[in-house]
Amino acid sequence: MVDRYKPIILVTGCSSGVGLALAHLLYQLPQYRTVVTARRLSLARLRTAFQENDHFKIMDLDLLDEKSRARCMSEIMTHWGAVDILVNNAGISYRSVVEHMESEDEQHQMETNYFGPMALIRNVLPMMREKGRGKIINVSSVSGMLAMPTMASYSASKHALEGASEALWYEVKPFGINISLIQPGFIHSQSFEKVYYSEKSEKVLDNPNLPYSDYYHSMTPFIERLMKMSWTTPEHVAKKIIQTIQLENPPLWIPATPDAILFYFMRRLIPRRWLMPFLFLFLPNSSQWAMRHTFRRDSVGLQNRKKKAS
Repeated sequence: MVDRYKPIILVTGCSSGVGLALAHLLYQLPQYRTVVTARRLSLARLRTAFQENDHFKIMDLDLLDEKSRARCMSEIMTHWGAVDILVNNAGISYRSVVEHMESEDEQHQMETNYFGPMALIRNVLPMMREKGRGKIINVSSVSGMLAMPTMASYSASKHALEGASEALWYEVKPFGINISLIQPGFIHSQSFEKVYYSEKSEKVLDNPNLPYSDYYHSMTPFIERLMKMSWTTPEHVAKKIIQTIQLENPPLWIPATPDAILFYFMRRLIPRRWLMPFLFLFLPNSSQWAMRHTFRRDSVGLQNRKKKAS
């Protein structure tokens, strides 16, 4: 029975990064039946990289579209009859402070990183319960542990995914279903070039004299530099996901990079009232942020008010 069992794996967001690296690994593992997905505009890249066969399928999936989700699930049911392992990998990131986000930007962020994955989870849970086994692996981020300035909405979406996953762990454990959160930190990739900017944040990028301009011009190169310095590749994170798939009883929280492990223990060992000021000191040029625009009630704010008055 064990030899004949070939779990069916559904992976989202496979056009680039961790998803594409995971697709390459699963393509070499015929003991699984794998469905890799991407939005229609990115399918050509997958079809160029892979040849479909009896254990590997490529399907169109737009997480934001209910009909697309239903069509994808229907095709999987037609081919193989179920989903045993769901890997929610697809995601996007906005680079914007809270004040610069609009409702439609927030909706786009949350739909992609939270509402879409949760909808897929609701699709696969009934068939997993019927079998009495299954795995749901949600790819989160260190931003799901600790938020960063200019990434509030991204952090909020990952916090939401982590909170729901934690609750789900309790809810489905009695049915034999495992929930895991893969928490990568900085990965050596070009994903920093694919971030979204709100309309207001783009205006600030073009004008260094506006409030919050210091934040963008400090954090953007800082994040880019950390990603280029990282020794962790998308392949490393993909291997961590494979290991989680192969574990009989994987843990809920799985830090996937050295910095994620560091943040994992920092968050648990250092009181928040000390941790936040400590981390703020290490952000680039943070002592100078908003210096030209602040009205806070201290000596710096007083000096700025006097300058504006004169």
